[in-house]
Amino acid sequence: MHTYLKFLYWIFTVLFSLLMIYSSVMYLSKYEIIKSYFEKLGYPNYLIYPLAVLKITGVVVILTNWNKTLKEWAYAAFFFEILLAFFAHYMIKDGGQNMALFAFLFLLISYFLGKKVRS
Repeated sequence: MHTYLKFLYWIFTVLFSLLMIYSSVMYLSKYEIIKSYFEKLGYPNYLIYPLAVLKITGVVVILTNWNKTLKEWAYAAFFFEILLAFFAHYMIKDGGQNMALFAFLFLLISYFLGKKVRS
């Protein structure tokens, strides 16, 4: 059973990580498009590059598992980032909240399965 949970943990962690890396790549490579989304959502444009870098950093921290405290902080940061993204998309009704729900689901499953696997 433990191996099965570990396998599921890695599946959902990789899915979550890919989603965050994809988001970061879009932030860095399609700046003008992302800028227009940020303006619609009411967020300042100067957050785009720092968010991209922090998402990549958070994924590295989660995947490498070299510091337990940093890993907890990375999960917490992603939790709040996705929560804010969900409500921002929900308020302007652009459909983006669906992707945020997937990210939130992947994040929660990865986090709680990781806790179970490591105990």
